[in-house]
Amino acid sequence: MDCRLIMTVEAMKDRAAWLQMRSGGIGGSDAAVIAGLSPWKSPYELYLEKTGEAAAPDLSDNERVYWGTVLEETVAREFTKRTGKKLYRRGLMQNTEHPFLLASIDRLVTGEDAGLECKTAGAYSKAAWEGDAIPPAYYCQCQHYMLVTGAPYWYIAVLIGGQHYECRRIERDAEDVAALLRAESAFWHCVETKQPPALDGSDSCTAALRERFAGGDLEPLQLPDDAAALIGEYDALKAAEAEAKRNRQEVENRICGLLGDHEAGLIGDRRITWKTHPGRVTLDGKKLKLDYPAIYAKYSRTGRPYRTFRA
Repeated sequence: MDCRLIMTVEAMKDRAAWLQMRSGGIGGSDAAVIAGLSPWKSPYELYLEKTGEAAAPDLSDNERVYWGTVLEETVAREFTKRTGKKLYRRGLMQNTEHPFLLASIDRLVTGEDAGLECKTAGAYSKAAWEGDAIPPAYYCQCQHYMLVTGAPYWYIAVLIGGQHYECRRIERDAEDVAALLRAESAFWHCVETKQPPALDGSDSCTAALRERFAGGDLEPLQLPDDAAALIGEYDALKAAEAEAKRNRQEVENRICGLLGDHEAGLIGDRRITWKTHPGRVTLDGKKLKLDYPAIYAKYSRTGRPYRTFRA
């Protein structure tokens, strides 16, 4: 393998030490983020974590993460039972040519130049594994492990809904591995030079920006000249969004006109609804504050400051 061991399985039990070591490079779950395939995190949020400008989220109480860890051994045992292949644990690996490339490998396969990635998934994820399908983020993770280790193939096994097992063998794809190396090298250059990667439109990126820049400086900033193009693009998108919203509302109104007093309609196998809901019970905060100021003060809560964008 084109890698070396930098942290044993025993040492990795110290989660704080493992996280500290992992922050010094790019791991398997990071690869999907950098490739833009992660549904949970943006490259910008990952950049803030790697540079120490933001703390990585504490997932110790996350149910999905907890059960994934607990059931990892179950998935590994099932893999061995069904394939006859023996497994062993190794620890945190580092690519010898590119030291920023890391891999916390679940299991390596005895007698083969390959490893196993163990996953758990909810029952609602079953469609993502139908046939020979593999969720893109997990495919990317396995290609990253092959990039780090030089392995020609990798296995991935998943327990879906606690009762359905699937296993795949993923072949090393030279083009995908090369693309990953380029993307991860560029990202790590951003980390080393403290130059953020391009911002995207994900919720993760939005939240990371709000966390990173709390605001408070009331002095207007003179924006660079090239910001004019961004403002123009924003205005055009906002106008298109407004037009699309009007067009959608018009079509919705026409369908509602067809439904009339009926709360549901059928078109082929598709069910269309226009349901009646009871009126919401709301609290008149202004009147409560005026008539019962002590009660209002007792049960009021002040939220965190937040920022709004207008252009």
